[in-house]
Amino acid sequence: MTDQPKLRLGTRHSPLAMAQAREARARLCAAHGWPESAIDLMPVRASGDRIQDRPLAEIGGKALWTKELDQWLAEGWIDGAVHSMKDVETIRPDVLAIAAVLPRADVRDVLVGAASVAEIPRGARVGTSAPRRAAQILHFRPDCDVVTFRGNVATRLAKLAAGEADVTLLAAAGLARLEETGVGTALDPTEWLPAPAQGAIGIECRADDDNARALFAAIDDAPSRATVMAERALLAGLGGTCHSPIAAHSVREGESIVLRAILFSPDGAERVDGECRFAPGDHEPPATLAADLLARATPGIAAHFDGPA
Repeated sequence: MTDQPKLRLGTRHSPLAMAQAREARARLCAAHGWPESAIDLMPVRASGDRIQDRPLAEIGGKALWTKELDQWLAEGWIDGAVHSMKDVETIRPDVLAIAAVLPRADVRDVLVGAASVAEIPRGARVGTSAPRRAAQILHFRPDCDVVTFRGNVATRLAKLAAGEADVTLLAAAGLARLEETGVGTALDPTEWLPAPAQGAIGIECRADDDNARALFAAIDDAPSRATVMAERALLAGLGGTCHSPIAAHSVREGESIVLRAILFSPDGAERVDGECRFAPGDHEPPATLAADLLARATPGIAAHFDGPA
C-alpha cells in the first residue's frame, strides 16, 4: 500500500478558524479517499487575534488575519491556508490563488439580546466593531449607541453576558460551525444585508503549486465561488476598506445571480443602494454596480471608498 499524499493546511488558531479548517480537511479526505491523518492542520496566532482592544480598522485591517498565513505559504511551510472569505483582502498577491471555495453556509447575521431590531430597547448599547453592522443598526435605530466589541464568538458572548453591551450581532455561519445554536434571532438578509462573502470558507495556495491547486479543486463549489467572487468584484470596484460600511447579498435566480448592495455613511444617516443581474463568472456587472453606487453616493458615504483599484 502506497503512502497517502500529505497536505499541510494553515489556519488561525481561534476555535472558529479551527472548526473551518477541520471542515476543509474532512471535505478533502472525503473527496480523495484519504484518512484524516493525511492532512496536518497547522495553526498560527494571527495579529488580528493578538490585538483585541482596538477596532480592526485602526490596526491594519483585514491583512491582520492573513499576513502570517501568507508568509507561511510563501516560505513553503504550508500547502494551503483556510480563510473566512469575508476576512480576506480584496486585492491579493499575484503569487497566491483562491483554489477552492467550500459550499457557502448561512449568510445571515444573528441578533443576540433582542428578538428583532425593532425590539431592541431604546438607547441600548450595541456591541460591534464592524462598520457595516454599526452603520446598519444606526440607520434603523439611531437612538442606539454602538460600543466596540472585539474577540472570538465566545469572548463576545461573554462580554454581552457581563453587561458590556445590551445586544450584539454575530454571523449565523460561525455560530453553526461552533454548534452554538439557539443563541439569537437570524435577521432577514433581504432587509439586513450581510457582509460580502459572509458564510464562505476559502482555501488559498501558491499560484504556481499545480499539485495543491488540483487537490483543492476537488472541493471547490462552483455556485458558492460564483457568488463570493461576484461580491469580491463589487468590493474591488468600490475600493472598500475595513472603514467602509458596505453590505451585500447575492442569490441565484435560475441561471443568473442577483446581487444587491448598500453603502452607508458610518453614522447610518445616509445610504445608497442598487442591484444587478448577471451570469455566474461575469464580474463586469458587479464592477458597473460599484461605479453606479459611487456616482450616486453622498460625500458622507463616498469619503469611505477609494474607487476601483
